[in-house]
Amino acid sequence: MQKIKSLMARQGLRSPQESVHDLSPIENLRIPTKEELRESREEPTDPQAQQEIINSIEEVYFSSDSFDIVKYELERLPPVLSLQELEEYRDKLKQQQAAVSKKVADLILEKQPAYVEELERVTSLQTGLQLAAVICANGRRHLNIAKEGFTQTSLGLLANQRKRQLLIGLLKSLRTIKTLQRTDVRLSEMLEEEDYPGAIQLCLECQKAASTFKHYSCISELNSKLQDTLEQIEEQLDVALSKICKNFDISHYTKVQQAYRLLGKTQTAMDQLHMHFTQAIHNTVFQVVLGYVELCAGNTDTKFQKLQYKDLCTHITSDSYIPCLADLCKALWEVMLSYYRTMQWHENHDQDETATVSSVSDGSNVIGTEENSFDRSYVKKKLEHGLSRIWQDVQLKVKTYLLGTDLSNFKYDDFIFVLDVISRLMQVGEEFCGSKSEVLQESIRKQSVNYFKTYHRTRLEELRMFLENETWELCPVKSSFSILQLHEFKFMEQSRSPSVSPSKQPASAISTAVTLFEQYCNGGNPFEIQADSKDDETEDVLASNGYESDEQEKSAYQEYDSDSDVPEELKRDYVDEQTGDAPMKSISRETLRSKKRSDYNLNKVNAPILTNTTLNVVRLVGKYMQMMNILKPIAFDVIHFMSQLFDYYLYAVYTFFGRNDTFESTGLGLSSSRLRTTLNRIQESLIDLEVSADPAGTLTAAEERKEKVPSPHLSHLVVLTSGNSLYGLAERVVATESLVFLAEQFEFLQPHLDAVMPAAKKPFLQQFYSQTVSTASELRKPVYWIVAAKAIDYEQMLLLMTNVKWDVKEIMSQHNVYVDALLKEFEEFNRRLNEVSKRVRIPLPVSNILWEHCIRLANRTLVEGYANVKKCSNEGRALMQLDFQQFLMKLEKLTDIRPIPDKEFVETYIKAYYLTENDMERWIKEHREYSTKHLTNLVNVCLGSHINKKARQKLLAAIDDIDRPKR
Repeated sequence: MQKIKSLMARQGLRSPQESVHDLSPIENLRIPTKEELRESREEPTDPQAQQEIINSIEEVYFSSDSFDIVKYELERLPPVLSLQELEEYRDKLKQQQAAVSKKVADLILEKQPAYVEELERVTSLQTGLQLAAVICANGRRHLNIAKEGFTQTSLGLLANQRKRQLLIGLLKSLRTIKTLQRTDVRLSEMLEEEDYPGAIQLCLECQKAASTFKHYSCISELNSKLQDTLEQIEEQLDVALSKICKNFDISHYTKVQQAYRLLGKTQTAMDQLHMHFTQAIHNTVFQVVLGYVELCAGNTDTKFQKLQYKDLCTHITSDSYIPCLADLCKALWEVMLSYYRTMQWHENHDQDETATVSSVSDGSNVIGTEENSFDRSYVKKKLEHGLSRIWQDVQLKVKTYLLGTDLSNFKYDDFIFVLDVISRLMQVGEEFCGSKSEVLQESIRKQSVNYFKTYHRTRLEELRMFLENETWELCPVKSSFSILQLHEFKFMEQSRSPSVSPSKQPASAISTAVTLFEQYCNGGNPFEIQADSKDDETEDVLASNGYESDEQEKSAYQEYDSDSDVPEELKRDYVDEQTGDAPMKSISRETLRSKKRSDYNLNKVNAPILTNTTLNVVRLVGKYMQMMNILKPIAFDVIHFMSQLFDYYLYAVYTFFGRNDTFESTGLGLSSSRLRTTLNRIQESLIDLEVSADPAGTLTAAEERKEKVPSPHLSHLVVLTSGNSLYGLAERVVATESLVFLAEQFEFLQPHLDAVMPAAKKPFLQQFYSQTVSTASELRKPVYWIVAAKAIDYEQMLLLMTNVKWDVKEIMSQHNVYVDALLKEFEEFNRRLNEVSKRVRIPLPVSNILWEHCIRLANRTLVEGYANVKKCSNEGRALMQLDFQQFLMKLEKLTDIRPIPDKEFVETYIKAYYLTENDMERWIKEHREYSTKHLTNLVNVCLGSHINKKARQKLLAAIDDIDRPKR
């Protein structure tokens, strides 16, 4: 249908008959019946009307040749058939068919003149062909005449010439055979010279010549001899190819490749090369390990040579483990370097060949070029595939070696060296084939976790020992002290400092510029053991006497000049040297005078407050991070153990200085719910509360206890009961502020820890920081509350308040004696606080907390005293206000804390006396911070003045309702 439409749309040159015959059987129009012809004659002959009918035909009829008209029309029928509608639709289709048929007939008639013209041209062509046939017949007749006249006379001459050519060819063949008999000697000479391409070229030429003259009997023996020689050459080639695996030589490999190409065995050569590399890896590692095993055994017993490599690795001693590992990695590096250089050779060779082919491409050697291109493609894919295979073999061999020895008892530096070597090997693997070295990572992770558990357990025991022997004296460090100045954190400075020399940079920093293969391609080895020398720069973190300058303050820290109480382990790290840090400027006397009194640290340089134990924990954290930096797969385990160090330190400080059930029961919220949750978690997960092991305990319980540490005990040298020292305030400050300092260092390290933490484990790190590290400063409240509770004699003040007569009838102008006694206590507290600050710098947040606690306790004691009053008049309440205002006025001269803590707590209680019945009931319900005793006393005192007994009963009932849920 589509073709009919296109036929109607264009003007063709073919005859009507041809046009009809060109249509496929499906496309041929059905011959209209007489009735249809009659109907077509009845149709309007107006061309425009016919065109409109044709245009009304649906597009789907012209869609494709395979369109099924019948199926389409049947599917379009409505569910309920109507005869009239069907006839109308049938008539419409007939009109469309008649219009199309008429249009086709018109087009056929229109092409009639063209048909006649074409028929005339065909007739003319037929006449021309008949004339050509006559000419050809005449030509053949003349050729027969020439053949009979000339060719027969020349046959004799041609026969003689043929005989001459045959004799010349025979002479040439005899000379070639003579030369072939002498090639055997030359082939042997070329093989001795390792000229494999020349020998193969000569041998192949001889074989080709021999195959040409195989019809001579003397050649058959020579042919078999040449075949044997060729096989011998291939064997020697295979041996030469195997030498490439350990020591790649460009000229040697070029000869071998040329030889294999002449043989047409480029692909076979590549298969053999990979087999040789695999064998080279196995032989190399076996020989290296065998050498060390025999050396340590001290005899030449051959029993070791019969062992499997896996069993052989178990015979390596701890002393020879690291040198053997280094030699093993060196040997494997040589094999991988040879493979790398082999790939480099093929890349360069392919580029040269491609350039040569493109410059000389004339289409003469298309088949040969395609074959070479296929070989190059095969070799390239084989080499690329071989990268991962060879690296996998290397990983498996090193994994077997790593797991063959228990490393849990190695020294820290030795184990770090092992990690460093394996880390360097994994870097080689990544550069070699882009591998993440899962096999190596898993094996070193197993060893690391095993080692680290043992190491961490020992360190926790050491930490407990340090804490139990810690006297909480200040460790004097410079004000410019930073953990990056410690040896254990040097790796962090180097990794981010662009000025560090390449030899001191970590491998990751070097690889960004030059890969190891590029660096050591022409010599050297990345696994050479460097002399274990310390960095030129050493630590300079200790202040000589607690100050860096300012002569006027030299005497304050003189007692810390001696390091007799510093453990030997820490002394070794305190190496004096110059870091170039500028000392802090001294603080002038005028500045000191202008500062507020509540800051007790202005007479000292603002140096960090920490102890020897704190420094030891920081060093441990540095060591842990070193291991984590080298081996990121165990990052979670390391960070978990680091968190235990902090947990144990926090728990020890709380146990030593902050635990007091008496003060906890005051309900003042000294320990936040977050701090209590953290302490409970530490106690359950880390602290071994059992004194002795239960022999009847299960194995699981024993394993769980093995992971825990006994609770530490405060050194008997630390005295917390002396009032002169404010109940060990100096030690408490050093302990809590060293914990805060430790928390600050953990905060500083958080980005580094977050960067190496696996994504799945990051919630643990976030929870550790939000639930534990951030609670360090919250420990100040319970620790210093104990000092505040004992520093001032609140009981004496209560006794003095009981002697005061509150039912006076006159308004008094003089405050009571207990106010002066209380202020005197605060002045004495302030004096002792200044005395302590001469020993230890008291930071402003600490002094604020101490004052806040003391004032809060004093105010609550005042309310307690007022609640003990049996009788009180309005003038007595005014006297209470006078006393409290006097206390506030004097107190504000001693401290700069604003607003005064719990000031409203006292004032609101005093003013509640004046409330009416209804107002007091509402006040009682709103102020639940007061105890039942406080509220009951308030109601009882008001009885008789402005509250009757009925109101009293009502108010007491309201108080009871409030108190009931608390019981």
